[in-house]
Amino acid sequence: MIKESFKSEDTYQIGYEIAQQAKAGDAYCLIGDLGVGKTVFSQGFGAGIGIRDMINSPTFTIVQVYDEGRLPFYHFDVYRISDEDELLEIGFDEMIDGEGVSLIEWADLIPGSLPPHYTEIRIEKDLEKGFDYRKISIIEVGGL
Repeated sequence: MIKESFKSEDTYQIGYEIAQQAKAGDAYCLIGDLGVGKTVFSQGFGAGIGIRDMINSPTFTIVQVYDEGRLPFYHFDVYRISDEDELLEIGFDEMIDGEGVSLIEWADLIPGSLPPHYTEIRIEKDLEKGFDYRKISIIEVGGL
């Protein structure tokens, strides 16, 4: 499925709508270059789960856990992971297999650690369509 965003509010809303459908155990892998709107998407996603706190990418902490929504929300930013073994130290597997919803920014950097089934969300710019335009591809990967 392809969604189009013409402004950051659209990207936020798309994240919000996807999160409304999320259920326990779901994993969402967010992929895109720097500055494409991953944080805005994540903020909308968190709001869609029911998180009222400000959502920021946990670049230096790797994971931020939010418990106030309708489901626990595990927000990962694996940009600074140098070795996938580091994920074991933060309890990545337990969270991914847990009762919450996981959103993993820069998921393409940890292909060996992704669960067998996840939703890939790829955000791309297309400057020919405008500076604020984003193409958001939503792809189911793997089987249940």
